[in-house]
Amino acid sequence: MSDPSKRVPEAIRRWHEIAAARDAARLDALLADDVVFHSPVVHTPQRGKVIVKAYLSAALSVFGNEHFRYVGEWIGADSAVLEFNTRIDEVEVDGVDMIGVDAEGKIISFKVMVRPLKAIQAVHQKMAAMLSAMQQQQQ
Repeated sequence: MSDPSKRVPEAIRRWHEIAAARDAARLDALLADDVVFHSPVVHTPQRGKVIVKAYLSAALSVFGNEHFRYVGEWIGADSAVLEFNTRIDEVEVDGVDMIGVDAEGKIISFKVMVRPLKAIQAVHQKMAAMLSAMQQQQQ
């Protein structure tokens, strides 16, 4: 768990609020323009606010259900590791969000790691479907 003597960066506090509310609209104010996202299923890093917002918006829908809980937190001066559990369909998902923050209080990096393999497969399927649906809505 986090060390209570360490101050939680404002961006991490705001991310917790966004995740709890599943409010993707608030991501614009939180993400740096050059933010980088590392997906557990996509090999190449995704760069830039527009694409990262799309991934995080989809993740808020896919992961953010009644089972989602942050269960551990490790805080640094400009970063945090947030451990989570959830369920996607009947698959138990364990993972971590590794978040980097800049001096302006914006998220500059967001890396998600997930286990076990069955969970990665479920995440891949659901995220692909969500991103595709989001793309179709924009057209």
